[in-house]
Amino acid sequence: MSADQSVVEKHTIGYVPPEDRHGKVRDLFTLWFGTNIAPLPVVTGAAGVTVFGLDLFWCVVAIVVGHLVGGIFMALHSAQGPQMGIPQMIQSRGQFGSYGALIVVVIAAVMYLAFFASNIVLAGQSLHGIADPVPVSTGIILGALGSGLICVIGYRFIHALNKIATWVLGVGIVLAIGAIFVSGLPGDFWSRGGYTTAGFLATVSLAALWQIAFAPYVSDYSRYLPAEVGVRATFNATYLGCTLGSILPFAFGAVVALAMVPGTDVMTGVRDTTGSLGTPLLVLFLLSVISHNALNLYGTVLSMITCVQTFVARWIPTARTRVVLSAVVMAAAAYFAIGVSGDFISHFVDIVLALLVVLVPWTAINLIDFYLIHRGNYDLDSIFAADGGIYGRFNPQAITAYVIGILVQIPFMNTPLYQGPISDNLGGADLSWIIGLVATGPVYYLLARGRKLAPSELTGAVTAA
Repeated sequence: MSADQSVVEKHTIGYVPPEDRHGKVRDLFTLWFGTNIAPLPVVTGAAGVTVFGLDLFWCVVAIVVGHLVGGIFMALHSAQGPQMGIPQMIQSRGQFGSYGALIVVVIAAVMYLAFFASNIVLAGQSLHGIADPVPVSTGIILGALGSGLICVIGYRFIHALNKIATWVLGVGIVLAIGAIFVSGLPGDFWSRGGYTTAGFLATVSLAALWQIAFAPYVSDYSRYLPAEVGVRATFNATYLGCTLGSILPFAFGAVVALAMVPGTDVMTGVRDTTGSLGTPLLVLFLLSVISHNALNLYGTVLSMITCVQTFVARWIPTARTRVVLSAVVMAAAAYFAIGVSGDFISHFVDIVLALLVVLVPWTAINLIDFYLIHRGNYDLDSIFAADGGIYGRFNPQAITAYVIGILVQIPFMNTPLYQGPISDNLGGADLSWIIGLVATGPVYYLLARGRKLAPSELTGAVTAA
């Protein structure tokens, strides 16, 4: 078997050369559609009803608005992948410098590790719900092992599984929505909840942040595509796949939340409100958790390798490195998840919201730099150099804009650590992400527009098509 046909992905954080590029841009649609039909988005979508008190109409409107807006940023990051051929976090060195990028890399690793741990908890709970004799802890271990195997095999297998998931889970969740309406709705289904500005804005934010949370690793799954697919096609396939694939389970969660007995766990509500489809749907969700959770483990491992390679520039990580590190992270996460499985999910959204406060300014800086400052023209030799090459170890313009982007969010924040006065006056709605994006982008552009390097300085350049 030739190297390019190997079952296990051979690349880690290095540049993917043209001869190793493969796939079709439409594969991005099925990847992100299939990835998002899972228990966690169902539970998150239900929060619009159970936490923020919206009725079905306004909850669905808020879900759609949030995903359509947040998906723009997510898909713009994805479109960088075929043009650069390197992981998103490595590419951030072109904006922040080799050391400056570390803060974002570490934050991304922690966030995706939290995603991974929460999903194996859900896997354990789902398996226990399907087969009661199976302890939650056993389900957590099995979920971690399944995701770990998919992660080790890597890019091709992840894409293949999500092609299947798009059809099976997509059809399954549509049938489940139909089953709820056919089986008879509770008397207060249409009258329960109502519109509040705070609840609407909070639900929009939750949906938008769901999309933005993918930003630090979304281009990791488009970097193998041939560069000639272009920015527009990559953006469209990713945007449609991720927004449609997210809106469907979020809306399903809202329907379940209104149809189930108040106070019931959402996944139990899925089983109880969908009739004969309940148990088969939970089985599909369990398989979905295991499959798409491999992306979180994959992103965590690449981020950790990036951190180490920053200080050991001569080190060339191999597939074996990725396999060994995946096993270590998987075992540690499973051990942790078993210990906190009782209340981890209830705090998960708060953890992600807190981390996104520091990721949103990075999103703005990365997109402004790629599309407006350098227009996709970066020097790969410098990106992988120990001293950051022409980008240096720290870029003061990016770091200044980044700090400003965090500070301006503080009055609008609503996290477990702090609630700003403006958020408090809005009934708890967290609009910090909007302020962070709007403020950081222009500040960075004004600071960095004179930093664009001349073509003669780009010795190992990769240029966007």
